[in-house]
Amino acid sequence: MIEKLSAGTARRMALAAQGFGKARPAAPARRHLLSTIDTLGLLQIDSVNVVSRSHYLPLFSRLGDYPRGLLEDAAWGKTPDLVEYWGHEASLMPRELHPLLRWRMADARAGVGVWKGVAKFLDSHPELIGQALEEIRRRGPLSASELEIGAQKGPGGWWGWSEAKRALECLFWIGDLTTATRRAGFERVYATPQQVLPAALVDAPTPSREDAHRALLTRAAAALGVATERDLRDYFRMGPVESRARIAELVEDGVLIPAQVEGWPQTAYVAAGAARPRKIAARALLSPFDNLIWFRERTERIFDARIRLEIYTPAHLRTHGYYVLPFLQGEALTARVDLKADRKAGRLLVQAAHAEPRADGETPFALAQELRLMAAWLKLSDVSVADKGDLAADLKAALAS
Repeated sequence: MIEKLSAGTARRMALAAQGFGKARPAAPARRHLLSTIDTLGLLQIDSVNVVSRSHYLPLFSRLGDYPRGLLEDAAWGKTPDLVEYWGHEASLMPRELHPLLRWRMADARAGVGVWKGVAKFLDSHPELIGQALEEIRRRGPLSASELEIGAQKGPGGWWGWSEAKRALECLFWIGDLTTATRRAGFERVYATPQQVLPAALVDAPTPSREDAHRALLTRAAAALGVATERDLRDYFRMGPVESRARIAELVEDGVLIPAQVEGWPQTAYVAAGAARPRKIAARALLSPFDNLIWFRERTERIFDARIRLEIYTPAHLRTHGYYVLPFLQGEALTARVDLKADRKAGRLLVQAAHAEPRADGETPFALAQELRLMAAWLKLSDVSVADKGDLAADLKAALAS
């Protein structure tokens, strides 16, 4: 049986699966944060800090004004619940997912696909790799700047990394090292898994590649609600051939239900038990790297909105701005704002504000409320709107009122 879904039902299912549509907690605590991350499956890490580093923002979008230290403690504190590894991109995720990604660590060691450079460096620098691993085993967790081995500056490529940094990153990608903590400036401190992860996790049996893929696709389906095959495999960045085979097995097992969504050219799959709300009353500013919109093809299909990251676009060619956050109002993306946190002046700068086709008379007021909430969360005292974009004047008026 192939279920038939309207576009609106699919959109509401996707929003509900991503943690939208329910009231934000009055006093967000660690349990709310961990529950949200469990719902999402992972948070993409990005170092761009124009507003806030991106891994903080999906939690703000869903929880509101939560203490940022909650995430830092859960990820890098004395008793962390999260682990870093390559999930979607560089990601924070629940620790129990770590064994499910050992197949990726094996691929990195073998130089499969995108990991050719890792295997090449491992093979060409065995002494350096051995030194790096031995130093951390002997001295405990270390950052690259504390590891005085190899050439101290890379000759272009690899972001100009030193050989020590490259060695540590390769060891991280193959799973011989993990992240112990992060220091000022977001510097990663590396450790062996045995030094920082629970023994039960380190010693957990390695799932077969097939079992791990089924488990990850099941997590992706739960986080997406309704999704095409490409949506599902993109969530944890998996290959097409293996994903299709595992999806077929999950359909046979009743974990996924095939569906035809109005306006979607591809077959979709519904997670068994996925919520089907009749209405979503969300209000959220979305990071460009938010799980809801990070796969641009899916975003366009669900919201009829073309989202593009313009950070690397020359300024004179940008349409909406440098660091643009779409605004989710109810069930629609109704605006986009180019934001910057001016920490020295204590202001949240709206450098441009543009309306989307589904904006209405409430959009500037709802957006103003969310901008004020974000400013408070970032410990900024004011919101300032530049005269750029077709929504700027109305947003200014809403903030003034």
